[in-house]
Amino acid sequence: MIIRNIQVFLPDKSFHKGCIVTKDDKIERIYTQKEEEGSGEMDDPNLIEDAFSIWRGNPGFREKQDIIDGRGAYAIPGLIDLHFHGCRGDDFCDGSMEAIKRIAEYEASVGVTAIAPATMTLPVSKLVSILRTSAEYRREVCDEGIARLVGINMEGPFISAAKRGAQDAKYIIPCDASVCDRFLEASGGLVKFIGIAPEASGDSISFIRRVKDRVHVALAHTDADYETALAAFRAGADHLVHMYNAMPPFGHRAPGVIGAALDCPRVMCEIICDGIHVHPSAIRAAFRMMGEERMILISDSMRGTGMPDGRYTLGGQEVDVRGRRATLVRDGSLAGSVTNLMDCLRTAVREAGIPLETAVACATRNPAEALGILDHYGTLEEGKMADVVLLDRNLGLQGVIVRGRMRVGKK
Repeated sequence: MIIRNIQVFLPDKSFHKGCIVTKDDKIERIYTQKEEEGSGEMDDPNLIEDAFSIWRGNPGFREKQDIIDGRGAYAIPGLIDLHFHGCRGDDFCDGSMEAIKRIAEYEASVGVTAIAPATMTLPVSKLVSILRTSAEYRREVCDEGIARLVGINMEGPFISAAKRGAQDAKYIIPCDASVCDRFLEASGGLVKFIGIAPEASGDSISFIRRVKDRVHVALAHTDADYETALAAFRAGADHLVHMYNAMPPFGHRAPGVIGAALDCPRVMCEIICDGIHVHPSAIRAAFRMMGEERMILISDSMRGTGMPDGRYTLGGQEVDVRGRRATLVRDGSLAGSVTNLMDCLRTAVREAGIPLETAVACATRNPAEALGILDHYGTLEEGKMADVVLLDRNLGLQGVIVRGRMRVGKK
């Protein structure tokens, strides 16, 4: 496939006009050129001729079908959502391969080509079952043309009842390395993050030190003060779950978990940019505090995403969805989002003023790095997966190429 007449997003976070050549499921070549002053042309004929030469002699090449005219679109890597629960009526914790596949289909349709869904706080036996099903899905289900399952983010059960949010308090348990071992084994290596509230367990530091070399330890749904959070980060925790939400606020005398993360440069920070969870000013502040290299855009979407207003469930609890807001029926607390990651990226750019180049990197390269999959995903480079999203100048979706095949859009 040749994707021509595009603005290619390069690993240095700049756009350059050019074209991308894919072969099978990988990027074969990327051609770019500096935009000449006053030139309205998006492609140099020599670049296109070079791209065609790769295909000539290939009996499977069909010029009309295998050339995509991007019409000046931005070409960015497929987005990677490493923290969300579901969409289109399905939840990852439904625990079925059919549900995972439908979730993966929807995510690809909106430009998210790799996923690491999040679990809720549920009974340990239920979580083990969900993880085993996920491992089976990864082994047996053909995911050609849909988002690839690249990890799992365990948001519970080692959290704080005081900051449980939409998590079910009756299933919260203290940190337990033997239980974590069960999770890691059941998932077949898919669990990439395990969330904890370090203040809620007797010896969370020992827990962190025991598991940190096999899984990222994240601070999640925690009421920890600065000192406790700092000790956890220094012990090896290196990830912060949905910054600002389900944690103490950042105060000038009590900086809390956010202040501790700020003082530990290797900690990566998730943020929900759905226009509901975090004010645009606070989004800008997070990027300035932490630096764009540490920020990861997530959706935290639940099963009501892509669905009409109504009543849904999350972690066994009833949720009301009205417009862009999802709240628990029991007390009105926010219960995840109903915004997919592509729309979160748009909100970050349009409402919070985050530069497009920064927002794209925080939804592609940064999550790929956190997941340990940057060798294959997260940037447009030769030899990497041919997951490409085409956006017009208003950030409207023009096409999604998943592993070298057009999934959404017109050729």
